[in-house]
Amino acid sequence: MGLSIVGAGLPRTGTSSLKEALEQLLGGDCYHMAVIPGHPFNLGADWATALTGGSPDWDKIYDGYVAAVDWPTAMFWDELGTHYPEAPIILSRRDSAQEWYDSMSATLLPIARMAVANGWTGQGCGLTDLLERFTGTTDWDHPELLMKAYDDHLAAVRESVPAERLVDWHPQDGWEPICAALGFSVPDTPFPWRGLRSEWGFSPAS
Repeated sequence: MGLSIVGAGLPRTGTSSLKEALEQLLGGDCYHMAVIPGHPFNLGADWATALTGGSPDWDKIYDGYVAAVDWPTAMFWDELGTHYPEAPIILSRRDSAQEWYDSMSATLLPIARMAVANGWTGQGCGLTDLLERFTGTTDWDHPELLMKAYDDHLAAVRESVPAERLVDWHPQDGWEPICAALGFSVPDTPFPWRGLRSEWGFSPAS
């Protein structure tokens, strides 16, 4: 069957909320980094193949899933858009690159720095590998570089995906754009809100 929708949005752009919303709408599981055994330090052999320029079996990776959001999916939105040509591409985003960076700094970046400090890298399929691919360098831990990569990512998706296929989505947009793209009625239930910084259980300095 394949994916019904492909997420091109980066982490910390509402992807946890989007995951739950898509599961409610589609009645199946949505792929997200959080569901991968070994995340975020070891995403497994299939993602190692993808991140090192190989040709993974996308249908194997997404077997049993009806949608996919967050990293590592969002790093391969172009390839996945070709592989699942009927699936809308949803680009989740923040108000600005600065807001996105601030959220990353309070959540994922401390984990990536901890991985570097402890030598939990080099397997070719972890969070630091995603950051290297995202920025184009192993020296990724610079605010301006990361914010530029964020802006460049949004621009690339918007330039490449036809308007009729792209769902350019901010979490405040809620159900409506997603339901319109999928051809569903808007649910009566409130839109789910997940992934708040307070749920991570540590401070940026920890």
